[in-house]
Amino acid sequence: MNPWKIELAGKKPNLKDAILITGLPGIGNVAKIVADFLIEEIKAKKVCEFYSYYMPHSVFVREDDLVELPKIKLYFKKIKKKKILILSGDSQPIDEVGTYSFCETLLDFFQKNKCLEIITLGGIGLGDIPKNPKVYCTGNDKKIVKKYKKDTKMSTKIYGVVGPIIGVSGLLLGLAQKRKIQAVSLLAETLGHPMYLGLKGSREILKVLNKNLDLKIDLKNLDKEIDELESKLKIADDLGKFSKRKRDYREYRDVNYIG
Repeated sequence: MNPWKIELAGKKPNLKDAILITGLPGIGNVAKIVADFLIEEIKAKKVCEFYSYYMPHSVFVREDDLVELPKIKLYFKKIKKKKILILSGDSQPIDEVGTYSFCETLLDFFQKNKCLEIITLGGIGLGDIPKNPKVYCTGNDKKIVKKYKKDTKMSTKIYGVVGPIIGVSGLLLGLAQKRKIQAVSLLAETLGHPMYLGLKGSREILKVLNKNLDLKIDLKNLDKEIDELESKLKIADDLGKFSKRKRDYREYRDVNYIG
């Protein structure tokens, strides 16, 4: 029995030759930021939702003060002759078995609907915030890597740069290879901190997708969010330095004060 339930959102569109882009939460939330931004910008419509006991045992409180289960959602948009599927969600499956079963379920859906190829997204965690994040490209077939590398500044020299690619974004590549489905992964540098949002890395991935898929997405909204985030980070950094100066002063006063 398949532990994943697929709930259709309405009449399913013709998905033949669609390109699947996966963007679930991960390092710097790079992949999810890209997926959610794409869904909003191209006005993609929901195709279905995936539910399972392999999702976190919790519920989210919505803006209307009611609750909903965590889920993974699939969206669709046809742009000129290209059909784009975008996978986003509240969480990754909670363990290895759940991740394997979800990827197999997704690939079954992919093949049943005769989709074309897969692009997974993710972040590469660094110790410091990268000023100009690099995007790396790998995949399960040299042809698709060459196809997405063409005319971009991405690096395909990824061996030694990252360790295992963990979660759906990595496992999907390997399982797709076994089914002879071409899949590529785009990974952007970001700060490897669980509270950090890798907006700059997400922007670089969006530029690559824009170029390869001719999406013609305007990145001004994301640029605005990046500027706002950097302003907040600068304020936080200044406050941190101010707090440190106060601590240093207190330590100096405690050491040197004679009563």
